Order: sequence, then C-alpha cells, then structure tokens
Amino acid sequence: MDNAWAVVGIFMIVAIVLPVAALIMARLLGPKKPSPIKQQTYECGVETVGESWVQFKAQYYVYALAFVVFEVEVVFLFPWARAYGQLPFFATLEGALFILILAVGLLYVWRKGALEWQ
Repeated sequence: MDNAWAVVGIFMIVAIVLPVAALIMARLLGPKKPSPIKQQTYECGVETVGESWVQFKAQYYVYALAFVVFEVEVVFLFPWARAYGQLPFFATLEGALFILILAVGLLYVWRKGALEWQ
C-alpha cells in the first residue's frame, strides 16, 4: 500500500464492523424465550429483597474517582522516581510541578469535603 493512512482507515472500518456484526448475529441467532423468572434481578445468588434499583450517594462516586485519579498518577510518577538520579534538572523540575499539581488537586478535593465519609 502506498498510503499509510489507508491502513488506519481499513483498521477503523474493521474495528467498527466486527463488533456490530457480532451484536447483530447474537440478536438474530440467539434464543428468544423471555419469562418472568429470567427477567428477575439476580445478584450473587441471592434473591433481592425490596426495590432492586437503589440510589447511591454521589459522594461515593466522587471518592472513588479521586482515588482512581491519584492511583493513575502514581503509575506516572513511578518511572520518574525510579530514574530520579539520572534525570536532568529540567526533568526534576517537571516532576516537582506535576506533584504540585497533584497536591493542589488533593487540597481542592479535601476543602470541598469530598474525602469526608458520611
């Protein structure tokens, strides 16, 4: 192929067509025998008691999101800390700026009260 973008275009077409084809085939070939028992909510082998749809506090999601963000940042900081001795001054300054941005984010989340477990 002469054009490198043609490979990207073909890859994108295949990436779209294959999952859509699989979903269509599952819809056409899959069994269609719904029953009230099959439509019941099932969780961990225990029948649900009461309402199946429960509203959770948004604070739990904010807490989990803050945790995930800071854990991902640790993944970015680990190679930097590993090679700290061989890094030039500018790279050290960038790492310190990155940690400062994280600290400001943590301070913001803390001041908003998102880390208070209620």
